[in-house]
Amino acid sequence: MTKRGGKPKARNRKERREWPFIVYVWAMGLGLAGYLIVGRFILATRPHPYHWGAGLLGVALGVGVGWLWYRRWGDVLPRHGR
Repeated sequence: MTKRGGKPKARNRKERREWPFIVYVWAMGLGLAGYLIVGRFILATRPHPYHWGAGLLGVALGVGVGWLWYRRWGDVLPRHGR
């Protein structure tokens, strides 16, 4: 049996990167608004899955808006360690 020496490879920097906080804020905000406003009030007479669909559509829209916000104005929290 042969042992291989050397250091383990460091993970790629892109693998470790997480989404900015502003993306989570927009996704949660528009998801909740989509579920409550669109799903519960506007689509109140429709079957129940429409409520969840409106919430999921709001989350997807929030992710897109959050990334656009991040590209234009940056994150709402300052990054430490840079």
